[in-house]
Amino acid sequence: MVQGNSILKSILSYSKSQRIGIILLFVVIVVFQGFYLFADFEAMETNDKEQANWLANQSLIDSLKLQSKNYKPKIYPFNPNFITDFKGYKLGMSVAEIDRLLAYRKQNKFVNSAAEFQAVTQISDSLLEEISPYFKFPDWVNHKKEYPSALAKTAYRKSEKITIKDINQATKEDLMRVYGIGDKISDRILEQKKKFGAFVSMEQMNDVWGLSPELIKELNQYFAVQSTPNIKKININQASVKDLAQFPFFKYPLAKEIVIYRSMNGDIKIEDLSKIKGFPVDKIKIIALYLEF
Repeated sequence: MVQGNSILKSILSYSKSQRIGIILLFVVIVVFQGFYLFADFEAMETNDKEQANWLANQSLIDSLKLQSKNYKPKIYPFNPNFITDFKGYKLGMSVAEIDRLLAYRKQNKFVNSAAEFQAVTQISDSLLEEISPYFKFPDWVNHKKEYPSALAKTAYRKSEKITIKDINQATKEDLMRVYGIGDKISDRILEQKKKFGAFVSMEQMNDVWGLSPELIKELNQYFAVQSTPNIKKININQASVKDLAQFPFFKYPLAKEIVIYRSMNGDIKIEDLSKIKGFPVDKIKIIALYLEF
């Protein structure tokens, strides 16, 4: 007890700065002791192992990155007669080669083999070898014996007398007689007609997915709107938002704007259509034929 008092007296005899130094030293010792007791050295070792594994696999990661840079998108079968500028660019064709094909097609001519395609475009043998396996020509080109009439069609196209048919009376077989119109595109045309009941303009062919400008031009040589027997009209001044939204040319936001305009201005007339927010002005003449005012 006497010794303890003597220690306390000796500490109290220190100056203020000396006492502060002793306290700080004590705190440092406690902190280091606590770190040693509670630090998870095992986790640190695990992190070191993970980093080592990562570095070991770095060469594999670098090789995968290199492969991704050399990745080429998958090419699906296509008819080379309808290659667009963008499609040709993706295939590796030059501007001059694409222009030669487009100029050839403007003459209403078609290539029917890989050899003809190279003769027209003058692409290299290596590029032809790369892309020609994906060429897909109509069935009558690949089976000439089975489709003699189709082969003859291109030979006398200019001299034959074309009889224009009603697009609204056309069957799938009628549509597929047009060069370039296959099974799927003919189905899309008929499905589009079903939505409206009937077409009112050949301009509606532009809304059929997969129909290129060249194919639309071909269709216009053989078909026209001659009747609208089953046209589905909608009364724009009585139809609800829900009914308007089901009309193929309208979506819900536009249907809502039509009803708002109608409630604020009274019955809508044909000249009011362009005043409705979001109305497709470029198609007013076509849309108006499906509406009742």
